[in-house]
Amino acid sequence: MDTPLELGGRKFKSRLIVGTGKYKDFDETRRAVEESGAEIVTVAVRRVNITDRKSENLLDYLDPKRYQILPNTAGCYTAEEAVRTCRLAREVGVGEMVKLEVIGDQKTLFPDVPATIEAAKILVKEGFKVLPYVTDDPVTCLRLAEIGCAAVMPLAAPIGSGLGIRNPYNLAIIIEQAKIPVIVDAGVGTASDAAYAMELGCDAILMNTAIAGAKDPIAMARAMKLAVEAGRLAYSAGRIERRLYATASSPITGMIQ
Repeated sequence: MDTPLELGGRKFKSRLIVGTGKYKDFDETRRAVEESGAEIVTVAVRRVNITDRKSENLLDYLDPKRYQILPNTAGCYTAEEAVRTCRLAREVGVGEMVKLEVIGDQKTLFPDVPATIEAAKILVKEGFKVLPYVTDDPVTCLRLAEIGCAAVMPLAAPIGSGLGIRNPYNLAIIIEQAKIPVIVDAGVGTASDAAYAMELGCDAILMNTAIAGAKDPIAMARAMKLAVEAGRLAYSAGRIERRLYATASSPITGMIQ
């Protein structure tokens, strides 16, 4: 039996975190989330309605008693905007665990690292359990851990690119030095990308476009669930050492001459 994923003082069986954007409607969102087996669902507070109960609301489809709603600050370009968005999410009662995202470049959607660190400091002091989206830079991840973030979320590749794990070596360093969970966020394209990230030793994966943008989002949600489980199991099992030359599968002692 695998140990649970611990985040923000809670334990979760699933190590797949899914987003709620880009689906054709809230019902498809619900079906994909259910098929993924995810227990944590991230919501862009500035883009998806979770505050106005008079209009169609995502929380009518995803029960907060069943899912950990993880508000995120997608669309924020300053530390001030991100902090204000997190405070709004707390006011509407979706909890204090937040995904912090401060974008630094509109074309690549890479994070603004100094602004992310600035916002993280403020939010941690205010009692938020902060999960920051950052570049795959070991030093940045170390600084965010020292601030008191609940996890770090280095990108695998640009948001929505589907390029997969571009720098496994940096991720390996981040994982090695981390004393908090490492969650790959952004860039996963298909099931093999998810399995690879888990095989490297990541604690979890967050994805949205890879599922919502697939030709069959419900089937892809299932594929990602299985990939995360397989990758985690392979990591726990311990892969064989890589060798340049062949090694006989069967023992040669006692072989008939």
